[in-house]
Amino acid sequence: MTIETTRGPLRETVAAFLADEPGRLLVDGRWVAAAAGETFPTLDPATGETLAMIARGRTADVDAAVGAASRALNAPSWAKMTPADRGAMLWRIADLMQADLDDLAELETLDQGKSVRTSRFGEVPAAINQFRYYAGWPTKILGETIPTSLSRTPPGKEVFAYTRREPVGVVAAIVPWNSPLIMTAMKLAPALAAGCAIVLKPAENTPLTALYLGRLLQRAGVPDGVVNIVTGFGGEAGQALAEHPGVAKVAFTGSTAVGKHLVANAAGNLTRLTLELGGKSPALVLPDADLENAISGISRGIFDNSGQVCVASARIYAHRDVYRDVVDGMAAAGEALRLGHGLDSAADLGPLVSVAQAGRVADLVDEGRAAGATVVTGGERGGPQGTFYAPTVITDVRADMRLMREEIFGPVAVVTPFDDLDEVIGWSNDSPYGLAASVWTEGLSDAHRVAAQLQAGTVWVNCHSFLGPELPKGGHKESGWGYENGAQGLENYLETKTVVMVI
Repeated sequence: MTIETTRGPLRETVAAFLADEPGRLLVDGRWVAAAAGETFPTLDPATGETLAMIARGRTADVDAAVGAASRALNAPSWAKMTPADRGAMLWRIADLMQADLDDLAELETLDQGKSVRTSRFGEVPAAINQFRYYAGWPTKILGETIPTSLSRTPPGKEVFAYTRREPVGVVAAIVPWNSPLIMTAMKLAPALAAGCAIVLKPAENTPLTALYLGRLLQRAGVPDGVVNIVTGFGGEAGQALAEHPGVAKVAFTGSTAVGKHLVANAAGNLTRLTLELGGKSPALVLPDADLENAISGISRGIFDNSGQVCVASARIYAHRDVYRDVVDGMAAAGEALRLGHGLDSAADLGPLVSVAQAGRVADLVDEGRAAGATVVTGGERGGPQGTFYAPTVITDVRADMRLMREEIFGPVAVVTPFDDLDEVIGWSNDSPYGLAASVWTEGLSDAHRVAAQLQAGTVWVNCHSFLGPELPKGGHKESGWGYENGAQGLENYLETKTVVMVI
């Protein structure tokens, strides 16, 4: 598999950012080196080229960042900022991101590998929309007055009771490497709307857009210490942050294994958690489906971003009447995609995020092939670093194979035929995960019936991966705790205080 990974010159502003020691930590409004002076490289996954050296934060840096956030939380510049001003600040962040959209898109693609079209027209605009959506919420955070039946009051007095909604406190926002900027925005925007202070820990593979965003936050007028950024490794900076007694809330997106570890860690301080974890999302193609639309939508759902999407349509169940059409159509769709450097405008798919991730995908496919699965197309690794993986369609997979049970996080679609609708609903729910699912049918009754029975936080009908800041997003079962986006996303960062007065 021959893949062209040569890229043209970077935008001047991006090159200047990369040349200006971008990898420092943001603590209390200052860009500083890690306390121990350590750094690590962040790489272009297509070529292995070092893009920048990044500060390797550890416990001392986390302590400093949490301390800065704690002070900022109650400082008048933040605690006394009016709701209208907080909303205006969020809108300014969105405006600054919009003005620098091309720089953010180029950095996201350089660091993560995804097609620049995905960054430029999909994920960076989606991140901007998070800030615009939550800019409207600070003025709508309301308490309630409560009529009570309490009567133990002196003559002429009465009870007056009400609730206040208050920020939960210091938030640890820990984001993954597959869609770094949008996942960062999904945590920062509602947390800022609620009035929290934040320590952001970007993934070690993809820190650049978070660091660029930090500079935009300062320009937007976010007070010093309200947002701090600590880069480093999950087992070092991430663990220190999650276990820190000064952190009131951890908002995490990542693997189920790490999520379970966070749950165990939270027991000591009863730290509040919101977890968006792994998925193995089924897509059900019923016999009356619009096949052209279904094949196109499901293929995008699994192949976009080289399959590194938590809600990817990884398990496809096609009715036997249309099974062969679905298999052949998805194989053709995968074969039509051009692999190349993400900054190549002609490339449809870039590399996987790292050599390790590409190796994991290849190992799972090879294991399945050895156990009897049929690789219809793809199943091949390439590129100078071995980080590219061809869009792959697999059939003849048993329910107990790891290909069917585990999240692959690569462009690998498994297609299985079914005959009975109730049977395939059971198969779809036979998973520890419950993040998302899609149903493809022209029958309204079947659409409602199946959507109600699927055990998933989001069910799409005749579409897949349709997401927006107003749509709650979260997982059932081992796919997570809590929901992001919408009003529920804001609730993650608020607490209720009851005030009872005798007046």
